[in-house]
Amino acid sequence: MDASPHIYLASRSPRRQALLTRIGITCTLLPAGVDESRLSGESADEYVRRLALEKARAGRSLLAAADPCPVLGADTAVIVDDKILGKPRDRDDAIDMLQLLSGRSHLVLSAVALVAGREAVRVSASSVTFRTITRAQSAAYWETGEPRDKAGGYAIQGRAAVFVTRLEGSYSGVMGLPLYETAELLQGFGVDVLQLRSEMAATAGGTDNLPREW
Repeated sequence: MDASPHIYLASRSPRRQALLTRIGITCTLLPAGVDESRLSGESADEYVRRLALEKARAGRSLLAAADPCPVLGADTAVIVDDKILGKPRDRDDAIDMLQLLSGRSHLVLSAVALVAGREAVRVSASSVTFRTITRAQSAAYWETGEPRDKAGGYAIQGRAAVFVTRLEGSYSGVMGLPLYETAELLQGFGVDVLQLRSEMAATAGGTDNLPREW
């Protein structure tokens, strides 16, 4: 298979890159920083949409105008009581977040945007329910190192899975990149995930020789 990228990813997140790889999309990273402050009166849905699009636009600004590859930007927010929980500042902040989420459901919004001459944005909404978590358990989870760079102070794909009693929505969206919405957007920009699989199979001589994640 051609090793050239299908898209650019405006992110430093190894999770988003791994999720794209899972569906056969190669990408080149374009870490582009944007101000992630919430605007006055901005809803959580508007917030994640705007940040995903701003990240994609910032990444696109780093490229030559003639480059045809789309730039993907994404943003994920954990919302409880209309409060957006970002990445914890420190141990105490992470414990407070987990205590706020303990024994109840919260909303996870994950937006994905593509920019390449035109722009498009999609949002995935998921409901995650946690069992009751003691402060001691929250502190022990902090010591694993997982919460440090995660919105809401937890990683559903990691040890925080033991807290989750129910998930309604997109597992990949809670991880940080909703793959259903991403694949739909990519197809609209001429990158067909299923067609790429067929091309890989033909090049490899059959599906038995596809990478393990297939």
